[in-house]
Amino acid sequence: MNEQFARIRTTILRSTLILMISSALGILSPGMIIAQDSMPASGYSRATFAGGCFWCMEPPFDKLEGVISTTSGYAGGHVPNPTYQQVSAGSTGHAEVVQVLYDPQKISYRELLDVFWRNVDPVDAGGQFCDRGDQYRTAIFYHDAEQKRLAERSKAILERSGRLSRSIATEIVALNGNFYSAEDYHQDYYIKNPLRYKYYRTACGRDRRLEQLWGDKS
Repeated sequence: MNEQFARIRTTILRSTLILMISSALGILSPGMIIAQDSMPASGYSRATFAGGCFWCMEPPFDKLEGVISTTSGYAGGHVPNPTYQQVSAGSTGHAEVVQVLYDPQKISYRELLDVFWRNVDPVDAGGQFCDRGDQYRTAIFYHDAEQKRLAERSKAILERSGRLSRSIATEIVALNGNFYSAEDYHQDYYIKNPLRYKYYRTACGRDRRLEQLWGDKS
């Protein structure tokens, strides 16, 4: 399957899925999508990453010991309470993101950063895999000064490693409370719709590219 064909098939797939689910459940109005509370549960911390399709960014974090939950959503834009249709059209400035609630006594932010890098193509400035556009950019949205320091250090180490053929395009930017949970049908999509998720991920060429970058243990 060549890249152009994969893009066409993926676009059709995602559009069809949205129409099917929207007909069954109804589209949530913007006012029903509420920015998540910036204060995590006592003893827990949050990390927010953009790595292209948020469906594909939940699984690698969900399987980690110390991760409490993952939430697909939108961050980094200028429109309050955006819908999926607005974000996917590229008109709001948001990126698709996954927000990770984790126990820092069991897993460190540095470890989450390692998982993030190995699940994205950090040299792609135009999107991720078959999904093109700024809404699919890679980014690390830091929640505080310590996360910023660790993210910048992690990026610098990877840049100096010589592992990548081009400069890293991944942004490191403040979240500033700008996170909106995505509609419910996007949450845990890989669990709710395993066959459709697998088809989308394969057609998009995500795993092929990750293996090229990081090897078969990415």
